[in-house]
Parts: sequence; C-alpha cells; structure tokens
Amino acid sequence: MTDRTDTAATAPSPALLDEAVAALRSPDPVVRDEQAYTQLARWVPLLAPERRRALGDRMAERFTDPEIQARTFAPLVLARIVGCGDHDPAWTAAFTDWYLGERDLRGHDEELGWLHAVAHGADLLAALGRCPQVDPAPLLATGCARLLTPTGHLFDAMEDDRLGFALAVVLTRAELTEQQSLEWLDPVAADFAAAEPGPVPPYASNTMRTLRVLYLLADRGVRPGRWQGEAVPLRHAAAVRERVAAVLAMNSPYAG
Repeated sequence: MTDRTDTAATAPSPALLDEAVAALRSPDPVVRDEQAYTQLARWVPLLAPERRRALGDRMAERFTDPEIQARTFAPLVLARIVGCGDHDPAWTAAFTDWYLGERDLRGHDEELGWLHAVAHGADLLAALGRCPQVDPAPLLATGCARLLTPTGHLFDAMEDDRLGFALAVVLTRAELTEQQSLEWLDPVAADFAAAEPGPVPPYASNTMRTLRVLYLLADRGVRPGRWQGEAVPLRHAAAVRERVAAVLAMNSPYAG
C-alpha cells in the first residue's frame, strides 16, 4: 500500500480508506500492522459518523474472512470506532460469534507477525464494555465462554492480561447489579469443580491466570486508558474480589 507518513488531521479520501482497509488483510505484518492499522487508527476519529459506521460494517464482515490475520485485526479497528461513540448491535453479534468460535489463537506467527485473536478481541470487549448502548452482562458471559472453550493454546503473549483488563472494564459499569457482577463466574466454578486429577488443561490455566489479573484489578481499580488517568473502581469490587478468590481456590491450593 501507499506509505503515508503525514500526520495532518484530515480525513482520508474514499480511495485511501479503501486502500488501507484492503491492506489490513495483508499477510505482510509490516503492511498490515505498521502501515494499514496505524493509518486506520489515526483516521477513525477524523471520519464523519456515517463513514465510521460504514467502516464498522466492513470490519464486522471481516469476522468471517477466511484469512486469520484479517479476522484478528478487524476488532482493533472496530474498537477504535466504538470508542468514538458509534455502535450497531450487529457489530456486537458478529464479534461474539467470531470470538467464541475462533480456534486459531496463536499470539505471534513467524511469517504473519502478530495475530493475537484473544488479545485483540479483548480490546474490542473492553471498548464495548465502555459503550453505554451495550448491555454489560452478556459481555461478561462472552469473556467467560472464551476462557472455557477448550484449546491447546497456552496464553504466552499477555493474552491473560488483556482479557483480564477487558473484564475489569466491563465490571466498572454502574448499572451492573451485584448478582450480575458475580454470576458470570458460575460456569468457571462448575468447570473447576468437575476437574479431575492430572495435568492442568491449557484452557484452565488460561482461565486461572486471567482471573488472577482480574483479582488484582478488582483490588486496585482499572484505568480505562490502561496506563493513564485515575483508577476507576469496579462496581462491586469487594464482592467480585471475594468471588474470584473463592473460584481460584477450587483449583489453586496455594490461593488460600
């Protein structure tokens, strides 16, 4: 794609936007990540609302793309769009179907570069968690189901941190009842209760490590800007912390 290094605060032409969207499918990580995604992330806030929504529709369609890198970079752009205040329930539905169905969970590939389905999906989950038009309770269920889906992939590129952060962001929503803040963990508790002696399956290890991140954020609060701004407490922080600790203790004898 054309290498655009200018930083002028102007929206791209339709042709330039189309070029970047096409390049977001590229198997070349430099073209896809360093050029196309970087440009799109910069352009999204500059687009008129109708152009952002059209771009959101295109990203939602990418969730069914046959190319893994196309599927996993769509949520990053869609997260930027949702962060600008735009939302369509169809985007959330398409994301949920993909996030729970994606089986290629590689963080990094030698040739394709970063893929990071779990982490990139978690970024969109966090953006949806901040979106007032989206019911937060189903997002918690989505995060839980992603964790409990059997996989041979052991998180090795901070996927647990990104997903734990996303769940914590969702749990800051003021409209969540205490029951809603806790009941999404019931399937995890049931899964852990049914565990048999032997090696810990990758999905269970992933779940435990993600919940440890969530426990930390329930204790300290979460900064929606990740490293900036005041920490925002989870809506029912103490109850969440106790429930997470109790669930972890089921399979972690050192947890207390």
